[in-house]
Amino acid sequence: MESEYCALTDRPDGVSTLTITNARRANVLSTPVMAALLDALGRLAVREDLRALVLTGSGDRSFIAGADLGEMATLDQESGERFISMLRDLCEAVRALPVPVVARIGGWCIGGGLELAMSCDLRVAAARAKFAMPEVKVGIPSVIHAALMPRLIGAGRARWMILTGESIDAAKALDWGLIDRLTPDDTLDAGVEETLAPILACGPQVIRAQKVLLRQWDELPLGAVVAASVKTFGAAFTTGEPQSAMQAFLDHKAKAQANR
Repeated sequence: MESEYCALTDRPDGVSTLTITNARRANVLSTPVMAALLDALGRLAVREDLRALVLTGSGDRSFIAGADLGEMATLDQESGERFISMLRDLCEAVRALPVPVVARIGGWCIGGGLELAMSCDLRVAAARAKFAMPEVKVGIPSVIHAALMPRLIGAGRARWMILTGESIDAAKALDWGLIDRLTPDDTLDAGVEETLAPILACGPQVIRAQKVLLRQWDELPLGAVVAASVKTFGAAFTTGEPQSAMQAFLDHKAKAQANR
């Protein structure tokens, strides 16, 4: 897969990294950039060898510094709805990817970039990173996947961020639950690897099944989720992963007892 606006690198362990490229220094989301990312995510979604995806921007100035203001300044109602619909589809493509998506956040994460980061399953940020939803400062409301924010940090904190447009630093983002791991600036990649390691230690099929369930927990009533999960639990035993993992645990336990 080759594109002017994103680059994909694959590893033998099933982890791929999707990097935004040529989107100006701050990695802004224009229509061409979003179209390229959507195409890449569509191709990744059907890959059986994929175990996890790292999503990041070029350089360390920003993860994504929001949507392209130059393009948005020319929009009218109809074109505005098309533009925001594409960003919605991009966030949904990340949420629907069959494997965990880790946002690697090296700098500013603003507006539509923060919405995309919140659509990822996990967020790892460098200490220099900053976060904001400044849409009200440029005359538009925060919409689409900004709706994920109250679930992550609580309604009060989400209201403060969205109504004031003010930024918070990475330490506060970690304290509030907006990110999952905070690293020194020079160990961001190591932090991403530490986040991926326990995921890769599990069977690939169970991780895919768990991601589906996590999304259902977000979207379906409790009774429906509980009922659906029974079949997912049963289906796990058709993969061979539970039998292998459980037997390995039992063997290790028996060996430990024998050595006492």
